[in-house]
Amino acid sequence: MRSLPLTLVARLLPVAVLAAAGVAMTTSDDSDTSAAPAGPSPQTSAPATGAAAPRYAKPPEEACTVLPESMIKDLVPGAKTAGNELKSSNLNRRTGCSWHALDDFDYRWLDIAYDVKSVAGKQKSEGGSPVPGLGDNASVTEKTTEDDDQGIREAVVTVHQDNATVTVTYNGGDFESHKAADSDDIRKGAIDAAKKALAALDG
Repeated sequence: MRSLPLTLVARLLPVAVLAAAGVAMTTSDDSDTSAAPAGPSPQTSAPATGAAAPRYAKPPEEACTVLPESMIKDLVPGAKTAGNELKSSNLNRRTGCSWHALDDFDYRWLDIAYDVKSVAGKQKSEGGSPVPGLGDNASVTEKTTEDDDQGIREAVVTVHQDNATVTVTYNGGDFESHKAADSDDIRKGAIDAAKKALAALDG
């Protein structure tokens, strides 16, 4: 059995930490209530009428099951399809899952993250290229990094739908040729995974 290339080991540790941190976010959760004055208020506002309730009450409880096993095997060859749950301080708002593997010298990393807010509201994608027909709006960003002569290509798809945001990160490279993974493969893989992840919100 071949040992992991030092470059891969160096990349996996910070990526794993960042991926976990991306879901175990340190920001405080949305609050549905605000502090009330101690005594009765001389004026009270009438309750809002016709306001739409949030579409989603919470993200999928088992985020590691939202992608078909066949897709995981295709996008991350050699990975355990059970995945690694990304921990969150509030599972009623944030969940996620990650898969990564080195198949011979072909490395792939895929993770999905959900963030469901307590209030609905129109959200705008920031930066990247639009992905038509996905959610209320969606965008994809791509980048290639070179570290110790090793190329890694990454695509990040961010999808907003009502009060939910789905983020998919997919990257990879060849640790024998030192080349980054093919741009079309990484971009398409990230978008395909985002479609499945978004569909899982509706059960």
